[in-house]
This record gives sequence, structure tokens and C-alpha cells, in this order.
Amino acid sequence: MVHNDIEYRKANCSDARKLAILYKQVYIQTYGTEGVSDEFADFITPLFSPERIVNTITDDPDQIIVAEYKGNLVGVAEIGNNKLAPIGALVAPELNKLYILEWFCGRGIGYRLLREVEEVIVQRGHTHMWLWVLASNQRAVEFYERNEFEGIGFASFQMAKNVYENLVMVKQLRDDSQPGHNF
Repeated sequence: MVHNDIEYRKANCSDARKLAILYKQVYIQTYGTEGVSDEFADFITPLFSPERIVNTITDDPDQIIVAEYKGNLVGVAEIGNNKLAPIGALVAPELNKLYILEWFCGRGIGYRLLREVEEVIVQRGHTHMWLWVLASNQRAVEFYERNEFEGIGFASFQMAKNVYENLVMVKQLRDDSQPGHNF
């Protein structure tokens, strides 16, 4: 789907190298407030390897959605299927990543990627989705709040040495006919 000058589509295996770079760029910009340490490099190198990305796309072609400008990737959303939220008892799809290159922020790309993700999740029969976001990333927290995510608490993400405080957020995508969800 094309919206203005940005095209939204499912990722394919030929995108893997570009996605690896986009993932690393945005991750470092968000979390690398003190630069890139050995710990940081050891963590993101396998996580954002082209091989892992190809495996993810091969396992589930609907799991990664990209935003493309003039044939170049500028944003990505990745869905984690049926994940247990780090707090509460919710098992639901996780918005695992919603990354936009800084130069393309503020153009509605995150909003459109989020809508694409929600469509996939609803088509699969789910009623909720969750995410965790760096608590100090106020711009991202406010974006999710504007898009009807509700904070349900905090959870720490531990690397080898560093710990990052994250806000866990949930969004109801449609009416749930099953009572008793505990977040």
C-alpha cells in the first residue's frame, strides 16, 4: 500500500541486509546513550543479523512490515507471536519493534506501520497486543499513548551489565468476548 510517497509492504528475504542496518541504527540511537560498548555490540550483532532476519521472514512472512521511500527502507515493524508480557498474565502478540529512521520521524510512518500490524494481528483472531518501550523515551511513550496503548507497569531489561527500565503497554484491538483478562 502506498501512502503519500511511502510504500508499506511485508518484508522479503532480499530486505535482510538493509533491515539489519536499519535495526542497528535506530537501536543505537535509542539505547546507546553512552556510545557502543562491547556489551552493546555483543548484544545487537546476533540480534540484528541478516541471517536471523531471513529466518524470521521465512518462518512467518507476515511478521515484518516495512516502510519504503524511493526503494529504500525507512521504517519497520516486527510482530512477536503469542509472547508472555513481562508483567501480568497476558499472552498475546508483541509489537516487538517499531523503528523509524530519525530523518523520517513525524511523517506518519509509525502510525501507518502500527495500523498494518494491528490489521495482521486482528486477522489472526487476537484481541490485544502489547509492547515494552524504554521508559525514558518520552516521544515513543507519547506516541503509543496517542494510539490507545495503556501503561500497565514497568519491567527491567537486563543486558550483561546494563539494565534498562521499560514501560509495558497494552492495547485492546477489539471487544473481547472472553472475560477475565488480567494485565
